[in-house]
Amino acid sequence: MRHRLILSMLLVAAAVSAAPKGDVWPQWRGPERDGQFHGAPWPDNLDSLERRWRVEVGPGYSGPIVSRDKVFTVETRDKQTEIVRAFDRATGKQLWEAQWAGSMKVPWYARANGSWTRSTPALDEGRLYVGGMLDVLVCLDEGTGEVIWRADLAKRHGRPIPQFGFVCSPLVAGGALYVQAADGLLKIDKASGKTLWRVFVETDKDKSHSAYSSPIVAELQGRQQIVAQSRETLAGFDPGDGSQLWDIPVRSSHDQNILTPVSYQGGVLISSYGGRSQLLRIIQRGDALEAEPAWDNKLQGYMSSPVVVDGHGYLHLRNNRFACMDLKNGDINWTTKEKFTDYASLVANDDKILMLDSEGGLHLIAADPTTFRILDQRDLSEQETWAHLAVVEEGLFIRELNALTCFGWK
Repeated sequence: MRHRLILSMLLVAAAVSAAPKGDVWPQWRGPERDGQFHGAPWPDNLDSLERRWRVEVGPGYSGPIVSRDKVFTVETRDKQTEIVRAFDRATGKQLWEAQWAGSMKVPWYARANGSWTRSTPALDEGRLYVGGMLDVLVCLDEGTGEVIWRADLAKRHGRPIPQFGFVCSPLVAGGALYVQAADGLLKIDKASGKTLWRVFVETDKDKSHSAYSSPIVAELQGRQQIVAQSRETLAGFDPGDGSQLWDIPVRSSHDQNILTPVSYQGGVLISSYGGRSQLLRIIQRGDALEAEPAWDNKLQGYMSSPVVVDGHGYLHLRNNRFACMDLKNGDINWTTKEKFTDYASLVANDDKILMLDSEGGLHLIAADPTTFRILDQRDLSEQETWAHLAVVEEGLFIRELNALTCFGWK
């Protein structure tokens, strides 16, 4: 058993260290799942950004996935079918599409934002892993769109369909997938779709409490771990057997822990709606690991996950402002007077940050802890742009509500 656990941890570490950089965008928040682009420096303005192609698609909030020659997007068509489409990266020509029945209505208070796909797929070794609204996980062949396997996770584990459907974006690590679905954290075999273990389980029999967040891989106290956030708790798990290594409550209003945690220097950065921003340290006490705040501050994140640049965290806030904090001590360097939209996806590269707001505005921001500076900004779409921005060497892929657009640097 010990040898299997060690092998599993090594595979997770290898998957992270071998993540492609610069030329692809294979999963939620990029190659390393942290909103970082490791490629050529961006210009100091957006003047050289031009539209290369644009294709119309059905509505969806799923972020685009970019391989070396294809772009993938997910949509909901006619309020009854989920569609995955593959396009040629250079031209936008459609290569294939796959579909299955999958439609539901989100709660009334969020219906204005749409009842369509939210999970961003993951691409790994020629296979695309897609989370469908009805708590299904589908594995597709990258080249043809053929369904390799399909896992109905809610039915498999006897759970109701979550209020917002399958929200988590799958994580590929080693030989497995990790997803927060079916009211728990699941390890799924990549080859077969079989559930290998299910932990972090919610116990309400009649109502789903599936998480709004997505898991990450982090090395904490010298151990590779799967770090996941439920609506009320942040915890670390052994990737081999799923044993829980530590946990800590996370306070928020209406259990809205949504953003993806960020690993930073052996700790975990989080922020919550109605709660606080915190850097949690994982400490060894005897044979056990424990989590405790290194610091916290009053900044409240909401749906937008932060990026880290040179020891500072940059965060779009619940009140639609933008802020910078020092990760050594939690000091708030600045908070903007200017308000942006309800959501923004962030990608950092060296000393700059691209922020795509939810109304089609792209902002090029200096990653400057001393002051807030917008270097340039452009309106790239007249539609909503809630899906996460994808960035590769030649430019950007933006998922508009009803379109997929490629912008390139001249």
